[in-house]
Amino acid sequence: MKIKQTVYTALSVIGGIAVLSTVIFFTLKPTDYIAYVSPTDAVATIILPVPFAVTHIKTPDPLKAIYMTSWVAGNKKLRQNLVNLIDNTEINAVVIDIKDYTGRIAFNVDDSELRKFGSVENRIPDIKEFIGELHKRGVYVIGRISVFQDSFLVKTHPEYAVKTKAGVVWKDRKGVSWLDAGAKPVWDYIVAIGNDYYNQGFDELNFDYIRFPSDGDMKDISYPFSEGKRKSEILNEFFAHVGKVFRDKNIPTSADLFGMTTSNKDDLGIGQILENALAHFDYVSPMVYPSHYPPNFNGWKSPAEKPYETILFAMKKGYERAIVASTTPLKLRPWLQDFSINGVQYTPEMVRAQIQATYDVGLTSWMMWNAANRYTTSAYLPN
Repeated sequence: MKIKQTVYTALSVIGGIAVLSTVIFFTLKPTDYIAYVSPTDAVATIILPVPFAVTHIKTPDPLKAIYMTSWVAGNKKLRQNLVNLIDNTEINAVVIDIKDYTGRIAFNVDDSELRKFGSVENRIPDIKEFIGELHKRGVYVIGRISVFQDSFLVKTHPEYAVKTKAGVVWKDRKGVSWLDAGAKPVWDYIVAIGNDYYNQGFDELNFDYIRFPSDGDMKDISYPFSEGKRKSEILNEFFAHVGKVFRDKNIPTSADLFGMTTSNKDDLGIGQILENALAHFDYVSPMVYPSHYPPNFNGWKSPAEKPYETILFAMKKGYERAIVASTTPLKLRPWLQDFSINGVQYTPEMVRAQIQATYDVGLTSWMMWNAANRYTTSAYLPN
């Protein structure tokens, strides 16, 4: 065993007399310190701070998660409201943005090469400590990474962007620019982000916006890195690459997909196929928000008003496809909605109906989305 020896001199005051003491510290490991004070000198007491130790906890089964933005996580008062919700209900996991749709990374990185991209916007200065507090509560922490929707990286590296046919940066109907999913330097960037934040304490890496653009002027669009290949083929290559990198390191991963990937056999024009994601990620989370299904879907005039039926249908389809694909359906962990939109007000009963439908399909885990992080407390079972 190697023992590191460090010698300090300490000035102490005894009886009004300043005494210079020699203090030798022997370090056995990062958390153990032994101080030896020369017996011929006066005793000096030196208190050293205990170095912060990053921890990880095992994926809970079942998992019941809520989403927290990086802005909320960086505000101690706001985040405490969600911590209280977790403390008092069945919730046992939280999804926090590492990199959101803007492309900005929400806290400092340890990787010096990653810092060179300039994408860090330090919204959560105490991220390691906050994760540590959650771990002490037994809360599993998932880091969400928005992948190909990234206006910041497009601005600094336009060579990786989706382009118009004239060669300028393309934007969707909201004015948002996208990275070409076939740009392998972007894959390396995403892997670097994932590695850094797992090392900072996140228990799982969750990948969102792993797709091609879906709206805007789709007639005037080109993909410098993806031309000549099917979109689903490109994404499958990305899934395989990311899945292998982190699987080899025993780092859990999950993928967010459009809700209709459970019932559609095509790639929805965005490259996402359920079976491809199931093959390469530990967990797959279709965003089966009833409010996001089109009118008359499956014969329902308003799927938003049919939360139980919509989730039951969507996840049953996904369950069946997982079995056919020879993988466990328990990889499926749907995103459910705890928000109101398009004139349909969601009640605690409607939120709970989605959870019950998930269970009735035979699944055990779920994640709840509210972009504003305002959750319906009464919809969740108390501890």
